[in-house]
Amino acid sequence: MMFLGDVVGRAGRAAVAAWLPVMRRDWRLDFVIVNGENATGGMGLTPDHAKGLLEAGADVITLGDHAFDQRPMREYCTQEPRIIRPLNIAKSGAPGMGARVFDAPDGRKVLVAQALGQVFMKQPYCDPFSAIEPVLRAHPRGGLVQASIIDMHCEATSEKSAMGHWCDGRASLVVGTHTHIPTADSQILGGGTAFQSDAGMCGDYDSVIGMKKDEPMRRFITGMARARFEPALGAVTLCGCYVETDDRSGRATRIEMVRMGGRLPQAGPSPLALPDLPHAGAQG
Repeated sequence: MMFLGDVVGRAGRAAVAAWLPVMRRDWRLDFVIVNGENATGGMGLTPDHAKGLLEAGADVITLGDHAFDQRPMREYCTQEPRIIRPLNIAKSGAPGMGARVFDAPDGRKVLVAQALGQVFMKQPYCDPFSAIEPVLRAHPRGGLVQASIIDMHCEATSEKSAMGHWCDGRASLVVGTHTHIPTADSQILGGGTAFQSDAGMCGDYDSVIGMKKDEPMRRFITGMARARFEPALGAVTLCGCYVETDDRSGRATRIEMVRMGGRLPQAGPSPLALPDLPHAGAQG
């Protein structure tokens, strides 16, 4: 299976559309999760852009703290079961699902769940550990599900690491999203859970976490905003992780960082010949 980090803007969408089919074919991927919460203009996800990621080969799209920045997503995520929003985004009444079991080839079942962290986040979300616990307890890996994936969407690497150890022995993969920078700590923990603090982003790394540099730099230097953030449109690197699991136990047996295309050093289970990117396409 493969997990791809936060898709940023139209450049990120174009790269996923062009390259994910090649990755699925050449790496023989049987399940792909994509975090899409920054795919529309860097803030949220529209139904049309969600459809594009699914058509490119994503089996599941996870969201994050920008889950409902695009208002149509509130209704669309109740209609499209392949979209997962954070379990703890609201105390009650949030549309959509924070965890779901999906069908993989050969009758296998895969649990995908997402939680928001609390440290350094702008809003006081509910405890993610309490949110994840009953989900894992109800879906034992190697039992009711052959694999389980947790997307921990938060700022602090310490909180992501704590979630990895909290889920060790119960999840197949715990991977962090939100900070857009891939971490070099991919590993298999003692209980057989694959872990990486942050998957990174699918976007232009000649940027400030995927945004054109001028406005973020102005805000850091002057403390004043002049314009909106805009996603950068340069060469895209797709970042995430590749994981193999054992169907009987649900334990991870292999994890590899994924970095394909763009500016960053290339990494993955094997080299790929990626096609040239078409024009990034529609605005947003």
